[in-house]
Amino acid sequence: MVHTVVVDGIATITLDSQVNRNALSRQLLSELHDGIDLAEAGNARAIVLRHEGPAFCAGADLKERSATPADSRPFVHALERLMDTERPTIAAVDGAVRAGGIGLMAACDLVVVHESTTFALTEVRIGVAAAIISVPILRRVPAGKIAAAMLTGERFDAAEARSIGLVTHVTADVAATVAELCGGIRAGAPRAVTETKRMLRLVPTLPRDEAFESMRELSDELFAGPDAAKGMAAFAEKRTAVWD
Repeated sequence: MVHTVVVDGIATITLDSQVNRNALSRQLLSELHDGIDLAEAGNARAIVLRHEGPAFCAGADLKERSATPADSRPFVHALERLMDTERPTIAAVDGAVRAGGIGLMAACDLVVVHESTTFALTEVRIGVAAAIISVPILRRVPAGKIAAAMLTGERFDAAEARSIGLVTHVTADVAATVAELCGGIRAGAPRAVTETKRMLRLVPTLPRDEAFESMRELSDELFAGPDAAKGMAAFAEKRTAVWD
């Protein structure tokens, strides 16, 4: 259900359970965790989460959920891992996204969607709430801007998703945009990229003075480090830095 390859420092994890529109079954989530394990073991510079078929992810596997006791912990852990891994994560979305699939997408650092993509948070229409996925979603989107979608289950388009901050890129060519982003990540020093991802998560949670002090320490450490010496030398010599 999930295929993972690591090529040129980029781990590509592909959801391929087309029979149920890549629904979040126990097996798919288990294989997703295996894919993240492979990406981390292979020291990938970035993780791209993409899909086969006309849907990125339809959300929970409702047939499985109705037949077995609820246990959302594997899904929660998958979201946490996508958010917390040191590597930038990129969702590459070229099809419809519904319910829990929006949470999976929102857990990634960058979200690239085709301009024809549609979204819907349909949980209330089957008697539940978008509870777990509210955590990554509401870290990206102000509550008031997504309240109508959550309360009504109404469909919205890529332009709306971009305007509220749910996605970062809307494009006519998802693969090309993702490739450009991966190239940009590879152009940065590995530790600098890792610290930038951590900074983006951490700084908004800190009081102002604590944030300045923490970031001052980080800045001084990085400027004194070997990557900065290599990068500034390359800049002075008008060449591209090559990172280990």
